[in-house]
Amino acid sequence: MATSTNLEAPPAGAAEAGGAGVAALITEAPVPHPTLARTFAAMMAREFRVLRRNAVATFTRAVMQPLLFVFVFAYVFPKIGGGFMLGGAAGGAARAGAAASGVNFATILVPGLMASMLLMQGIMAVTFPLVMEFSWQRTIEDRALAPVPIRVLAVQKISAGAVQSFIGALIVFPIVLLVHASGQAPSVHVTNWALFALILVAASMLTAALGLLLGTIMDPRKMQMLFAVILLPATMLGCVYYPWSALHSIRWLQILVLVNPMVYMSEGLRAVLTPELGHMPLWAVLLVLIGGSVVFGYLGARTFRNRVLN
Repeated sequence: MATSTNLEAPPAGAAEAGGAGVAALITEAPVPHPTLARTFAAMMAREFRVLRRNAVATFTRAVMQPLLFVFVFAYVFPKIGGGFMLGGAAGGAARAGAAASGVNFATILVPGLMASMLLMQGIMAVTFPLVMEFSWQRTIEDRALAPVPIRVLAVQKISAGAVQSFIGALIVFPIVLLVHASGQAPSVHVTNWALFALILVAASMLTAALGLLLGTIMDPRKMQMLFAVILLPATMLGCVYYPWSALHSIRWLQILVLVNPMVYMSEGLRAVLTPELGHMPLWAVLLVLIGGSVVFGYLGARTFRNRVLN
């Protein structure tokens, strides 16, 4: 018995109706309206998603430096010498500053360590990712194609780095309050919360903007020079271990270190955390921190745009 298969084509009207329905669905679908705020928020969400994945490494990097400094200067030195034992010009300035004010070295160290963390975290959080994104894989291009001007991506980079810098500075507080020898607890208190917040935010923005500038002008193959030429001298001569006023006996050095932005971070935080110590006028601190954020941000955005387009 022969069998037959009856394959009938759908009526022409049904095909046309189906095509019209698909077209109607496409037409009625909501049209995305990307805005500057939404795009910026999406970029920030991506940054912090990556940061969350690397949370352990980021937290370790933020904790180790202040922990070691505090352990050595506030615990080991008092235990082995009955006080802090530093040599050289920096040590003499630190001893003079502490003796004149009647405070221990841990108190002097708190604002300086916070400034050090602001600089380290702000620069590293922006510069190192940029080096990878501008490598041969050019992973920066996926965000450069976003429907916003390239300078918005530069501002987003600075904002993300500033947040990490801000958090890194706050991590110093529990460390210095918990790690110290007996009788060597730091004496710190916030005298003006609004001014304290302003200094932290301005310093975070400045360091992140500086990180963007360095990350776009330095040769990736010479990034090791970042520590030897910039970060190490800035930390050692940034009034971390001594107040700026204690350098009055080395006048040439007191004037020379004024080119170091960390000096103004340390002195600004010293003014609101340890006002009993001599510190730089606040108007000078705020002028440099806010003005430096604007200048470095503008220069960094320009070099970033040129690097992306090239």
